[in-house]
Amino acid sequence: MKTDDLVTMLATGSTAVRRRTPSRRIGLALLAGIALSLLILFTGYGVRDDLRQVIALPMFWVKLLFPLCVAVWAFVSVQRLARPGVKVRRAWMGLAAPVLAVWAMAIMAWFSAPMADRMPSLLGQSWRTCALSIGLMALPVLAAALLALRGLAPTRPALAGAAAGALAGGMGAAVYAMHCVELTSPFLAVWYVIGMMVPVIAGAALGQRLLRW
Repeated sequence: MKTDDLVTMLATGSTAVRRRTPSRRIGLALLAGIALSLLILFTGYGVRDDLRQVIALPMFWVKLLFPLCVAVWAFVSVQRLARPGVKVRRAWMGLAAPVLAVWAMAIMAWFSAPMADRMPSLLGQSWRTCALSIGLMALPVLAAALLALRGLAPTRPALAGAAAGALAGGMGAAVYAMHCVELTSPFLAVWYVIGMMVPVIAGAALGQRLLRW
């Protein structure tokens, strides 16, 4: 087939893609990924025994809502990056705001705590496994989001992959929060953020390879 004939065929055979198609595909992928993350939680970790008691504590909701806010803004970023020429705009600020808020809380808690309590509030009981566990919970969401993006048209593959990683990291941390026993802001500011950064880095690297046109 000649080049001119191919161009003509593509031009006359093109059809409009519905505006909400990227959001729908990414949303369905997110639901599938969350279902698998919850399966990992219930089969491999379990929900903390005193969940009914700790939901009355403000720090439990900080631990849960902080990564969920990251995930919400990451979803906005992903569905914009899935469309050619669509700007991310202020979504990056929305991603950074929850992290900065938790860091500010951690700094205040660190300097207001007695010296003997500072390191325990930072390390808790699970600092060795926290980031790895969040990364494991995030893996199904990352895989599903990248698969959805492959069927769309991201023109900035590394950036789109990183946004998918932020979405996965936020959801993974929120799922893990139902098992985690830690309730101090220094712990969240360090180990939860590290755990969420792992899929961001992985998503950027994989996106550069898998999301190229």
